[in-house]
Amino acid sequence: MFDNMTKSRVADMTRRGFAASLGAGVLARGAESARPNVLWITCEDIGPQLHACGDDYSVTPNLDALAVRGTIYMNAWSNAPVCAPARTTIITGMYPPSTGSEHMRSMTHLPAGMKMYPQYLREAGYYCSNNSKEDYNLEKPGQVWDDSSNKGHWRNRKSGQPFFSIFNLGVTHESQIRKRPHTLVHDPAKVRVPAYHPDTPEVRHDWAQYYDNITTMDTQAGRILEDLRTDGLAGDTIVFFYGDHGSGMPRSKRWPYNSGLNVSIVVHIPEKFRHLAAPEYRPGGKTNRLVGFVDLAPTMLSLAGIKPPDHLHGQAFLGRYAAPERPFNYGFRGRMDERHDMVRSVRDKRYVYIRNYMPHKIYGQYIDYMFQTPTTQVWKKLYDEGKLNAAQRHFWETKPAEELYDLEKDRDEVNNLAGSPEHQEILKRLRAAQQELAANIRDVGFLPEGEIHSRSKESSPCEMGHDEKKYPMKRIMGTAELASSLKPEATPELIKAFQDPDSAVRCWAALGILMRGADGVKKAKAPLEKALSDSSPYVRIAAAEALGRYSDGEDVKKSLAALLELAPADKNGAFVSLYALNALDALGPKARPAREAIKALTVVDRNSPARARNYGGNVVKKILADLA
Repeated sequence: MFDNMTKSRVADMTRRGFAASLGAGVLARGAESARPNVLWITCEDIGPQLHACGDDYSVTPNLDALAVRGTIYMNAWSNAPVCAPARTTIITGMYPPSTGSEHMRSMTHLPAGMKMYPQYLREAGYYCSNNSKEDYNLEKPGQVWDDSSNKGHWRNRKSGQPFFSIFNLGVTHESQIRKRPHTLVHDPAKVRVPAYHPDTPEVRHDWAQYYDNITTMDTQAGRILEDLRTDGLAGDTIVFFYGDHGSGMPRSKRWPYNSGLNVSIVVHIPEKFRHLAAPEYRPGGKTNRLVGFVDLAPTMLSLAGIKPPDHLHGQAFLGRYAAPERPFNYGFRGRMDERHDMVRSVRDKRYVYIRNYMPHKIYGQYIDYMFQTPTTQVWKKLYDEGKLNAAQRHFWETKPAEELYDLEKDRDEVNNLAGSPEHQEILKRLRAAQQELAANIRDVGFLPEGEIHSRSKESSPCEMGHDEKKYPMKRIMGTAELASSLKPEATPELIKAFQDPDSAVRCWAALGILMRGADGVKKAKAPLEKALSDSSPYVRIAAAEALGRYSDGEDVKKSLAALLELAPADKNGAFVSLYALNALDALGPKARPAREAIKALTVVDRNSPARARNYGGNVVKKILADLA
């Protein structure tokens, strides 16, 4: 139901070569010889905040007019609540936790022969242009686009050639919410402040400016649609509109709640190609069908008459190869810039389930980029001053293992029903769906980020994930489930897990003790001390953080010594360094004796992706500011 790439199929594909296996993605020569053009208009950081979606505060006349001619998919999910992994999901049609690409600005690669969907379109004769953002967490397997630049346009194709063109509009991006000076057009007094945000002038201004930017974006989208009309192509072109994840406001962006993942997709299919529509499609209509970004690649191939390859996790919801609706949407969160986390989410048409695998970390970990937004700053300030209510405080505190929200009664997702007796069957059903997807796609996010790379050196993270010898997933995931359950009675099993031959199991054992605080550390003192000399740096870091946070005296000195040894990026690489720096930060005032040593650290790994090289420096800057 969830995934076509079973373990046996992957093994078979590896033996025969991915290139041969993916030959299934070929053009189907059916009765309909004409092929549609497809235009995608996308924008940054906007959820269902269109007037046509029912948001009366929004002013979006051009996109409203598009919606009148098409259908809105109200329950669309971006799968990831931040740009790079969301766009990685789209370009591959696969869940990034299966390809090792869930972490922000990571860079992994696909198995040899596996392609990104525009390559299939180009092979079928389409001209593919992207104007112009890519931002993938995966290396491109050869030429993906005919043109991916700020000059990309359907007008550059050969005469009569069908096209697939993307235009990405950046004015709604998070960075533009905080751009000052800005004269507001939307009245901040009329903003609906979500229950989790404090109602302050700063918050109202940011929300109003966000809606101003949406109106500006709507004008830009209108110009693109007008160009299509004046070029005489409107009757031959299927048009999509969507944002790349939820709003850029804090607790939407970066969080796999519905608030961070819901992105209503608008689709207009002209009469000429109405045979490619699904049963729920109707002009001026809305559908609650569950679709996600993982479905966009197979849907695009299906519209072009190309059978989607079997390895795709998504399924087409339009076109020749449209599939029946599935019962769930899925979301995920990995490392966000300089801060580590692991969250998985799933929703049906009413409920959202959140599984926090690192519940000892607060929701609102300090991320330098996020804290440049005035709302984030005032929200944290009011928390520190003790001036927030329970719903508003939640973001700045540690997490429960599980969360469950009723979207019909609780649109802001602030009333956690995971402990409600009458909701236990719903909780179990969604939990099972989350676990089943993880097993089916072989979610490699249960590994420390550096081990995703080190274990897949001879192949790719996707192939490594399906190799039981390299990735004993059942044992690793089982320990992660036990560790993050927060159940005190799990401590003896976690202590046993320190003896496991797999380093990821031992890492989760140490993390599980860390999650149990002082009581867990007291009971597991001996294995934690032994783990300070473990062969895996990630096990040593987790053990050092546990001892440093919940012990005193010599244990703190040992903790600091271990972390300072692993923190230099030039000696240990970016992945180990960032883990160690985050652990040092978690020690708080106990790290003060190491302040000068921290200041002298080399935290840039020149072998890491360029856009990720400032992450270690961001953590050091925060540590030093706090210790000052």
